[in-house]
Amino acid sequence: MEGVIAANLAAVRGRIEAAARAAGRAPDGVHLVAVSKTHPAASVRTALAAGHRLFGENRVQEAQAKYPGLREEFPDLVLHLIGPLQTNKLRDAVAICDVIETVDRPRLAQALAREMERSGRRPPCLIEVNTGEEPQKTGVLPAEADDFVIECRDRLGLPIEGLMCVPPLDEEPAPHFALLREIARRTGLGLLSMGMSADFEKAIRFGATHVRIGTAIFGARGMAD
Repeated sequence: MEGVIAANLAAVRGRIEAAARAAGRAPDGVHLVAVSKTHPAASVRTALAAGHRLFGENRVQEAQAKYPGLREEFPDLVLHLIGPLQTNKLRDAVAICDVIETVDRPRLAQALAREMERSGRRPPCLIEVNTGEEPQKTGVLPAEADDFVIECRDRLGLPIEGLMCVPPLDEEPAPHFALLREIARRTGLGLLSMGMSADFEKAIRFGATHVRIGTAIFGARGMAD
């Protein structure tokens, strides 16, 4: 498995570089978030040993089970929270995560601001936008995104640096990527987390700075990304 993960990482990095160059972008402007949810710490360690340092987890509890020990071995690893954040897990998320990609509602934003004030720890945050306006998904609606950015960044003082989205599975993702890019342009945000194993090359064409890839690196186990 070690060789497989290392080879997969190299292949994905090659595809990212090719997609960036095809879009007229510098390859180092696109960051690979290796999505390790549902995969064991041993798989993450293999990716770390192969030189990768940026990972994404969906659940705070799973991150707590895997990453403290890995961070002792690899103190330069960077962990993004890419799944929904419940307010009762917020303190743990601020403590363990280096970036929180899923700020999606006023109550969470307010609680984050209080916890950052209390702890003194201020991980950069992204606002999740529900570009498909899907009722079963988290994320602020596109029509409310600009105001929510202003609320979080200007009134609450959160370190908002970008946006993230997960387009509907059954729709062409390009319009969703274009919409996220436009909201980021209007609000002056530089980071765009969009694109997964099936569509990350297209996301890069639309300006993704971070692509979240699990299956193409770690293989299928449950729903890897």
